[in-house]
Amino acid sequence: MSVTTVRLQAEVEQHLEAIASRLHRSKGWVINQALSEYIEKQRLEQARWQQTLEAMESAAQGKVVDAGEVHDWLASWGTEDEQDAPGSGQ
Repeated sequence: MSVTTVRLQAEVEQHLEAIASRLHRSKGWVINQALSEYIEKQRLEQARWQQTLEAMESAAQGKVVDAGEVHDWLASWGTEDEQDAPGSGQ
């Protein structure tokens, strides 16, 4: 495990100490948890952005699904005749 030094604003330090005390954990543990969650959130946002770019490229290439097909598919949810997602065969 490595060590990183961080300068915290006084208010942040106070909140950090309060959280650590309430959880009966060290400030380092709380910081690790917070950073792990932040890093995961950033990873998910990057993945969503990549999906958005891919979807935009797909749409630019004309790979789109008719809205009527989507509405029919959604209306079939939960019925005995539930349909496959439109365009799933492309």
